Amino acid sequence: MLYLQHDEWFPLSRAVAVVHPSRRVIAYHLLWKDDVFGAWIPRTVPTDEEIVWVGYDTTGAPTEVWTYWHGTILHTAWPKRQVAIDVQWGKHGSLPHGMLLGGLPRYQSLNSFYVIQSLLMPDFWLGNLTRKGPLCFCHGYRRYRDFDHTELLADHLSAVVVAEDPKPVLRAVFGQPYSEKPAWPWKNDLSKVKEIS
Repeated sequence: MLYLQHDEWFPLSRAVAVVHPSRRVIAYHLLWKDDVFGAWIPRTVPTDEEIVWVGYDTTGAPTEVWTYWHGTILHTAWPKRQVAIDVQWGKHGSLPHGMLLGGLPRYQSLNSFYVIQSLLMPDFWLGNLTRKGPLCFCHGYRRYRDFDHTELLADHLSAVVVAEDPKPVLRAVFGQPYSEKPAWPWKNDLSKVKEIS
């Protein structure tokens, strides 16, 4: 289940579930229609790829979650129930639902991103010269962190595959180029994995 900020401008266009062939982990690659920043930069691809990984036990119940959060991978244990993810407005960074927001890396907090988007409104305006997008997040911080619109990820799945290297499938489904973020949490620089609660 995805929890979006209800003023989210860009819809989730496609998703691919990749089941690892030898580890009990599923990667959910999410392709958002666009990103709020940098749309005006020449040759910018109008998409935004994000990833959520779910570890599960022998019964298939989820036991841990990793999310991609602006270059950092957040990791937490997950109770054996439906996985829920909060999705940041416009940038689509993914957070385990209900996590303590004070646990985010310094300079990558929701407070920081709220301030940055306020300062970069000219970036939004320039982006609108090349493709339609928001002119601002024209509400307060409380609303910015209000993830009150739900969407089922299953409604957006374009493919479910078993693969250790998902790149060929992602190229076929997402097109080329796409962000090519790390396929699995352990493929990332482990200093960029942050344990959260």
